Amino acid sequence: MHQNHQETSLSKKVMKGGLWIFSSRGIHQIVFLIKISVLAHLLEPRDFGIMGIAMLTMATINTFTQTGFHHAIIQKKDEVKDYLNPAWTILIIRGFLLFIMLYLLAPHASRFFQEPNATLIIQVIGLSTLLNAFTNIGVVYFQKDLEFNKRFVFQTAGRLTELAVSLAAAFIFKNVWALVLGDFAANLVRVVLSYFIHPYRPKLQLDIQKTKELFRFGKWVLGSTVLFFFLGQGDDFFVGKLLGATALGFYQMAYKISNIPATEVSEVISNISFPTYSKLQEKRNELMFAYFRFLRVTLFLALPVTGLIILLAGDLTPVLLGEKWLPIVPALQILCFYGLTRTWNTASNQVFLGIGKPKITTFGAVFQLGLMVILIYPFTAMWGIVGTSGAVVIPSMFYLVYVNVQLSRTFRVKIKQLVEPLVLPGVFALILCGIIILQQVLWKGSLIGMALFTLLGILISFSVTYFIDKVFYADLLARFKGLRD
Repeated sequence: MHQNHQETSLSKKVMKGGLWIFSSRGIHQIVFLIKISVLAHLLEPRDFGIMGIAMLTMATINTFTQTGFHHAIIQKKDEVKDYLNPAWTILIIRGFLLFIMLYLLAPHASRFFQEPNATLIIQVIGLSTLLNAFTNIGVVYFQKDLEFNKRFVFQTAGRLTELAVSLAAAFIFKNVWALVLGDFAANLVRVVLSYFIHPYRPKLQLDIQKTKELFRFGKWVLGSTVLFFFLGQGDDFFVGKLLGATALGFYQMAYKISNIPATEVSEVISNISFPTYSKLQEKRNELMFAYFRFLRVTLFLALPVTGLIILLAGDLTPVLLGEKWLPIVPALQILCFYGLTRTWNTASNQVFLGIGKPKITTFGAVFQLGLMVILIYPFTAMWGIVGTSGAVVIPSMFYLVYVNVQLSRTFRVKIKQLVEPLVLPGVFALILCGIIILQQVLWKGSLIGMALFTLLGILISFSVTYFIDKVFYADLLARFKGLRD
């Protein structure tokens, strides 16, 4: 009886948490589209490229000094209060070191990318990184205890601040400083708000024993973070160095838009699934059942949006960003496939983090990175940012195969069962995309026609999918109910 009550309580927390995270990501997406649409018209692709160089430099140092403490605290089954002060202290020390390194390395990074205007930008980004280190460590409880309503307030305040400051600065300066000031203002607001929204008050405290304990888990998070950094940012480095800041601006914009489903869906699912899996890590059957449910929702959200972006990229890019951004369309369409596989991979990676086996994803990332390194130079040299996009997509597909094989071995589940949650989302996406293709044949270039056919496609796709689910599957996930026995 007590166990059933715990399961019901956890399910309710997961559902409420999911609603809050979806709301948060929905607001984030609206803010992102408004910001990008306005800034893309006011600024030049080179401005985005310069900011990209600064963020790449920061991300490089940030990645190689990653502690993994937040993941370790969330994953721990016992009370974690005694670990908070030591973790916060190390994070502040790390923040100062990051700032010093960024300040000193800024001129060298500017020379590497042959972009002298990036030096001061990198140094200001370093100051923003130092500020972020002082965030109240107590906010980690929002994810650990599935209190996503508080996390919603915390994150949304930063996003709205970034939107307001960056737009105002864009109209005043009309250059890259609009992006820099927006980022700095968002970090400042989040740091201040973290002490208002959570009662915990961290103190400086060094505890070598507890730090080591956290790092035993965190070292694997560090390893996978470094590898996934190169997988996610190595292409940016390559484009920035080989093709220049303007090409980097084009490539990063293509990546951001093409990966909207991956970024948004992965953020939602990982924030809910990781703490859920951590709580279920001793109940492997229930954990795997939860994974199937999360995966099905993930694919239902990601597949249709990915298809729409691929089909409508050529029509929407000049409207959303302006004619000067049309060169991004082919790369954007190819990167959509990377976003889709990345979404699925992220959903699977959370399982291994939740059961305390991050080394599985680390080993897979090594192979993925190695394959990308082999492909990226010849592909980029021959086809520019389109080739870079292809060099990113192919290794991600191989990683998808690897991670599903590992899930099959770890939980003794057939590959067919792991792939089956794709069926209904796939049907939904195919019908929707077919209707959009019909619209492009009949009413090419009509935004009203595009909107009407998209709405019609969603209604028809939902109806057909619902019918298939009820008549042929009864409930797709019922096929996995044996996992709970």
